[in-house]
Amino acid sequence: MRLNYYPPCQKPELTLGTEPHYDPTSLTVLHQNSISRLQVLVDNEWYSIRQNFNAFVVNIGNTFMALSSGRYKSCLHRAVINNKTPRKSLAFFLFPDNDKEVSPPTELVYYKNPRLYPDFTWPALLEFTQKHHRADTNTFQAFSMWIQDNNVEA
Repeated sequence: MRLNYYPPCQKPELTLGTEPHYDPTSLTVLHQNSISRLQVLVDNEWYSIRQNFNAFVVNIGNTFMALSSGRYKSCLHRAVINNKTPRKSLAFFLFPDNDKEVSPPTELVYYKNPRLYPDFTWPALLEFTQKHHRADTNTFQAFSMWIQDNNVEA
């Protein structure tokens, strides 16, 4: 779980709260205050997520995308700030147990829907994002190549 605080900025067009990224987790459950500045990229355009104080935003992350063999896609998103009011959010991250292999069910992998990603464990992905490649738009592709090139055990 993480509490995010984005203070107001006199020139918000010169900065971001968080850069565009995909969450490495399975799911992210997010609750925002009344200042909704979460944006998602759809068809090459950024759209703000309308704030609803009585609801949660749920993002699919890279781990869930791998579990579904690409059937469900990670959500590219960012947080932007404004010049008047701070933004606060509470994020709860869900991910597999450390000893569990991330591998899609056999029912999802067949000749019309081949495997897209190698098997891995959550600690391997976490280590990769902490030591080798920060979270950004290319993280999961770089991680998949790193797993295959280094014969990392799932």
